[in-house]
Order: sequence, then C-alpha cells, then structure tokens
Amino acid sequence: MTVSKSKVLLATGILGLILTIFGILCFTFGHELIKDQVIKNVKIDPNSGMSYTMWRDIPVPFFMSIYFLEVLNPDEVLKGEKPMVHERGPYVYREYRQKSNITFHENSTVSYREYRRYYFWRNMSIGGEDDIVCLPNMLVLGSSILMENMSYLMKLAMSATFKAFNEKPFIKKTVGEILWGYEDPLVDFLNKFFPNMIPFKGKFGFFAHFNNSDSGEFTVFTGDEDIEKVHMVDTWNGMKTVNYWKSDGCNMINGTAGQMWPPFLTPSRTLQFYSPDACRSMELVYEQSGVSNSIPVYRYIAPKTLFANGTDYPPNEGFCPCRQSGILNVSTCRFDTPMFLSHPHFYNGDRSLADAVDGLDPNEEDHSLFIDLHPMTGIPVNCSIKLQLNLFIKKVEGISETGSIAPVVMPLFWFSESGYIDGPILKTFYTNLVLLPALMDYMQYILLVVGGLLVLIAIIFAVIYRDECNLFWCSNKKAPASKVASNGHSEIQATTAYQTVLQEARF
Repeated sequence: MTVSKSKVLLATGILGLILTIFGILCFTFGHELIKDQVIKNVKIDPNSGMSYTMWRDIPVPFFMSIYFLEVLNPDEVLKGEKPMVHERGPYVYREYRQKSNITFHENSTVSYREYRRYYFWRNMSIGGEDDIVCLPNMLVLGSSILMENMSYLMKLAMSATFKAFNEKPFIKKTVGEILWGYEDPLVDFLNKFFPNMIPFKGKFGFFAHFNNSDSGEFTVFTGDEDIEKVHMVDTWNGMKTVNYWKSDGCNMINGTAGQMWPPFLTPSRTLQFYSPDACRSMELVYEQSGVSNSIPVYRYIAPKTLFANGTDYPPNEGFCPCRQSGILNVSTCRFDTPMFLSHPHFYNGDRSLADAVDGLDPNEEDHSLFIDLHPMTGIPVNCSIKLQLNLFIKKVEGISETGSIAPVVMPLFWFSESGYIDGPILKTFYTNLVLLPALMDYMQYILLVVGGLLVLIAIIFAVIYRDECNLFWCSNKKAPASKVASNGHSEIQATTAYQTVLQEARF
C-alpha cells in the first residue's frame, strides 16, 4: 500500500471520529440549546428583540369584518310573525393595536393597557359606511325588557316617552351610525330622568366607545422566572377574579390576554384566555396539526360546550340564567341589557335558535372560529375569531311599541377579527424561530450518520489492507542492501539444491 492511502485512511478515521463526537454532543445538548433559544425569544423582555416588538406593537395586520343581519319584515315581526333577515357585509375595518403604560414589576410581571383604533377599508367592503341598514332598536326593545317587571304605570309612561321622541321598534340607520354612534335625544332624556337605566351617555352605537379605547389594565407574567407562565394573566384591572357570574369557576380569570401563549405546546393542552368583551375566560381545544405559510402549526377551535347551557354542560351553570345551548347571556356585565353572545348564525347552538329566524344558515366553513399557533413558541400565525351579538325581544304589556312580538333571540350582526403573519415579519419569524431550530435539530443526526460512515469506511479499508497496514499505519521502509543480497544468495542456493534433487530423481 502506498503512503497516500495510509494518510487518507488516517484522516478519514479521525474526521469521522470528530464528527461522531460532535453528533453525540448535539444529540445530548442540542434540544436544550434550541429550548434556551426559544425561551430567550418568547420572554417579555425589552432586550429579546423581535418577540418583544411583536408583543408591544402587534405588527400583524388585523381586520374586523362586520356582517349585519338586516330585518326584512319589521312590520310582520311586530304582528308576531317569524323574523326574516338578510346578511349584508362585510364592512371591513383595519384594526391597529398598541400597548401603552408598560410597567415592569419585581415579581416578574408587567402591566399595560392596549389601545385599539379602527379605520374603514372601503376596497375590502361590500359597501360604504353610508349604507342604510334596518335593525331592532335596542333603545326601545332592550329598554322594554328592562322595564318588564316595573309597574304598569311606569311602562305606560315609558311608552309615552318613546312616542314623544318618535322612537320606533326598528330603526334604519347608516352602517357608521349603528357602529360608531349617533345623537339621540332619548338617550339624554333617559340619563337625566332615569339615571343608570342605560349603560351609555352621549352618542349611542354598538362600538361607540371602542375606537381609541383600551380593554382595561392587564398584568401578565413575563416568563422570567417560569417560562410556562409567560403571557398568563395575573390580574385584570387589579382583580384576580371577576364578579359577573354565579360560581367561582366561571368568575376565574384564566389563561392569557388572547394574543400569545406559553411555548412548547402539546395537543393535550388547551388554549385559555380572558376576554373583557365577553366578560369571561374562554377555552379552545386542539383540532389538528398543519402548516401555515411554511410554519408548522396546531389548529385550535371552540368546543361545542363553549356556549352550552348549564343543563347540557353543568360547569356552565354559573353563567346562567340560560336559554338554549349556543348563546351566552352577557346581561350581567352589560347593565342587565338582554344581550347574548353566540357563534355566527347560531353555529354549534341549539337548532331552535336558527329555526326561529328565517335567513340563517349556520355552517362550519363560514362561521367557526380558529387559531393557528406555532407550538414551539406559542405565537399565533393565523387566526379568525367570529362572534355574533344578539338581542332578546318580545312583547311587553303596557309598552305598545313592542306590539305582539313573539319571544325570540334576534341576531343583530356578527364580526370576524382576523390576522396573519406576512411580509418581512414572516421571513424573520420563519428564519429565527423555525428554520434555525430545525437545522440544529437535523444537524445532530447528519453528524452522527456521516461521522459513523467515515469511521466505518476507514475500518473496512484498514482490514482490506491489513497485510500491509496495521489499521491506520503502514510500513514503507526499504530493507538494507546487504540483507537484500543475502536473501538473493539464499534463493540461488535453494534453487541449485532443488535442481540437484530433480536430477537424482530422474537417474
């Protein structure tokens, strides 16, 4: 064997051994390195870079799409007939969120207020904010329910007030007025002579106080002491529990603020978050694994028990008084106004809810909500939260404006808040929190396989050339000239002797 072969075998063996050692080290410590990198990036820390910026400013584009369920037969409804609605939308608003008053505390928590701003996007909408829509008048029909148990004389007085202000049970207003408010003399009158009867002052609109407002002060854990608690709510407005409901379990503030979750999620774990708008904590469950924008995700959806009544799902008894399953009575946190929250078109609700109103078509594709979450970091990649606002209406004796309305939970509108990671933020997220950890994970196996193969190749060739080599070492020294000559003389003598023997044998 030549000198070059021995050196190649030696180098191959050493290189394979080095790669194998590095592979073993990566296999032993690689997961911890990846975990440490993820923890560093998801903690609420001003020095953590991209993750902190995403938490503070939410650069992901969010859109709120509104779909009105316009009443087509208001006169017939007053006569006790079945309501008929027609969905109109979407009317789309770009939503901007930014945290303010950020204060870090010594117990590894941080407090903040998150402000919301909405801007109408005409190019994504079916019409303009000046479109006219016919809906139940909550000032009339909602106030009538509130006065149902008052004296008959009071109800007559309220009916006379409605007539004096020319208030009708159904109103026709623009989209902008219904959402962001309009001046109504009745509001000023009720606040003056019936204080605390209605939960608003000034302009009346469903989202009149949403724009440029915050949803309360959240105090959440930073994850500095325990990464399993990062983003989890410690208090909301200084409270660890609310007092809207009838059981301790229902009053608990569980989970996060609904924007990010702790890392290293598993399918067995649920997503919990507290929603100030719903006045309660909610819980989503794992549905399936998938890929969104090249990022591996877990999809979480709302279980059928989310808005189930106490009869069908006993843990929800604390949210009662209840009606059919599929609607949440939020009157206790909305100044006793008979408002109900549900999925759009009463999806996942008791069938009687959708059957009571013509024009509804509940289905999973259009009306289910979901959150696609990157399980390693707990950061949402894509989401669509869909909820519907409903008003319970019926005839109230003494208030003629309610006519002969049959009791019904009337859908007003539903909205979808959606957002997804895209553009430069997607590339940065994918590179730092998906690609690099994946490469580190695969590298350990590549090093082990390549290193093992190189060592194996070196051993195989060493065995093949074992007559000339001692594993990785081969001798290439020349014998002394005298020894060569001696060997030559011996061979000559042996040959002569052999020839003599042959001759004697012939004789």
